[in-house]
Amino acid sequence: MSGVQDEALGSATASSGYTQRLARLEKAGIRRLLPTQAPYRWNLRRLRLGRVLDVGCGLGRNLLNCGPDSVGVDHNAHSVAVCRERGLTAYTPEGLAEAPGCGPGSFDSLLCAHVLEHMAEDLAQSVLQQYLPLVRPGGKVVLITPQEAGFKSDATHERFVGFEELDRHAQQAGITVARTYSFPFPRALGTVFPYNEFVLVGRVAG
Repeated sequence: MSGVQDEALGSATASSGYTQRLARLEKAGIRRLLPTQAPYRWNLRRLRLGRVLDVGCGLGRNLLNCGPDSVGVDHNAHSVAVCRERGLTAYTPEGLAEAPGCGPGSFDSLLCAHVLEHMAEDLAQSVLQQYLPLVRPGGKVVLITPQEAGFKSDATHERFVGFEELDRHAQQAGITVARTYSFPFPRALGTVFPYNEFVLVGRVAG
């Protein structure tokens, strides 16, 4: 994201402090002892996303579980630097625009996980429209957002994005929805389990 988009997002998710917070959360609580990310890694791999453009990649948690030629983009330059330290390919929006092999139709899939809830609906829609042309015709789109307990756990969350909102984003972006589901547990647990997610899987026009 750049220009007006970057300004609209503000400093909440663009600062070095936000990157440091993400790094602390990776090792907080039970995550130090148990492979809590295993179900989420499995969920990404079973979708067979091929070469992924991970929009809002953060520190690369999901990017680590995508194909080896996948690419992340994030407006937080500090987070992009951490991704690169981890051996991942990641850019700021400006860098992605100039990166080789990242032009229109270069990716098999677009992943946007835990991003849309950080911004107003019109800005979120513009972000999707900005990056969807980089996905090949017929490629996949995966949108993931937190359910109630997860939404409340982060002060930088601006807007609750459930199934209805995800469907609306997909329709406005010309994405054909293949399925929506609650993961890893049934929808009812979203009010108490902070890591329950809304997942939308769709395809761009062929």
